[in-house]
Amino acid sequence: MPGQDVFGQGVGRVDLKLVFLLLAGFLGLILVVGVFTAPLKFFLRLGFYAVAGWVILTVANFLLDRCGLHIALNPVTLLTAGVLHLPGVILLALLDYLFT
Repeated sequence: MPGQDVFGQGVGRVDLKLVFLLLAGFLGLILVVGVFTAPLKFFLRLGFYAVAGWVILTVANFLLDRCGLHIALNPVTLLTAGVLHLPGVILLALLDYLFT
């Protein structure tokens, strides 16, 4: 018969359940990928800030050495300098001057 396949079902008809299941699966895949990429982005950004802070503090320590100031390189100071850039280095130098 025209318009039917071997099993007697109509050719070209899409089961509505299958469409909803495919959409639900696709939505679930998007949610799972989003759940796993958000922390990855956060930690990559944190690593970038730490490396930038290390570079900034290394240059700052080279320049501040002539004034007798030295900013310690630890995770807190690296992230402070990496996130805040020049204001962070000024803050760290001021704290070092006041408390040493």
